[in-house]
Amino acid sequence: MNAFATHFRLTEEDVIIYAKDTLNLFSKRARLRSKEIGDGNINYVFRVWDEDTQESIIIKQADILLRSSGRPLDIDRSRIEAEALKQQWQLSSGFTPKVYQYDPIMCAIVMEDLSDHQLMRTALLKIQIFPLFAEHISSFLVNTLLPTTDLVMESANKKALVKKFINMDLCKISEDLVFTEPFFNHKGRNIILDENMDFVEREIYNDSELVLEASKLKHYFMNNAQALIHGDLHTGSILVKIDSTKVMDPEFAFYGPIGYDLGNVIANLFFGWANILVTKHGKEAEKFILWLEETIEQVVDLFKGKFIESYQKTVTEVSFKKENFMNWYLEDILEYTAGTTGLEIIRRVVGDSKVIDITGIEDRTARIRAERMLIMSAKRFIKERDCIITGKDYTRIFRSLYDELYLNIE
Repeated sequence: MNAFATHFRLTEEDVIIYAKDTLNLFSKRARLRSKEIGDGNINYVFRVWDEDTQESIIIKQADILLRSSGRPLDIDRSRIEAEALKQQWQLSSGFTPKVYQYDPIMCAIVMEDLSDHQLMRTALLKIQIFPLFAEHISSFLVNTLLPTTDLVMESANKKALVKKFINMDLCKISEDLVFTEPFFNHKGRNIILDENMDFVEREIYNDSELVLEASKLKHYFMNNAQALIHGDLHTGSILVKIDSTKVMDPEFAFYGPIGYDLGNVIANLFFGWANILVTKHGKEAEKFILWLEETIEQVVDLFKGKFIESYQKTVTEVSFKKENFMNWYLEDILEYTAGTTGLEIIRRVVGDSKVIDITGIEDRTARIRAERMLIMSAKRFIKERDCIITGKDYTRIFRSLYDELYLNIE
């Protein structure tokens, strides 16, 4: 009898049996070991390896209940993640882990082990520099996003993919946590330092213009099936080595706005910048901050250049081929990118889904200052998004608020 004929949540012991009985990736004599290494809120991640050869794989399983809260969540997210990873692997020439197998019954993705990489968020907090990151991530974004639009695909094929990647539960999580709760706090789940409570009340909840713009961005997110996006592309879903970048965890993938992925990358680089700016001093920190500032600028500008180059080569439909349409299309992406950057910053500072870059700032005064600087930058990214079109537009705003707000705050 097949022990894996119906879905159940795997344990470390189960995974070893699963690997031996259902996969053809290890020798029959392999002495397998496993360890659960997942640190996210949603799924379970196991590393399985052969003690003798050290060959290894990753098995990521979706359970019917959320790991963090125990509430139900549609397990079709696992199929969506597996299919998104396969497509991104092909389009990006290996900027994702390679998928070996997907099991629709156990909702398990069997994929390449990238233990020789580290989480980018962790690496940034160690002041580690990755000179190829901007080059890599801009290529990943252009190569995986533009080809999945109806500028390049046949219209019918693109519509079929939109249907295939409908991701209702996880989109609803984004709609709530990114676009709604940080600006309304109608569920009372926002987590704010006592010292910043009045500041957040004034600068976010009571800023009617900001709330309106966030609502516009939400409506765009819900109604613009532009490309197959990753949907949660932050430094906790990117693995890095000095010469390698790998994007993982596209369980939030669906057909949405291109600028949402690009904006999330940019926002999460700002968290690393803010952390080091208020916690570290000396030449090493100065060198790192300079690299991170240049990287933010390069991510934006390299994306633009590569997007234009790819657009001119791959778009053939007469309605979209003209340069003035291309320019309009790219400007729209960049405007939404800036808005998303601001949304992601605010939701990570104000909402209940925090990042260690900010919560890990032990000095209370330094954290208060960092949060205020980030919030005020984010507000400008959202409100002035139609004017933010280059990398320097982002860094100039952040730098000006550091000089104006951080250096003078009591």
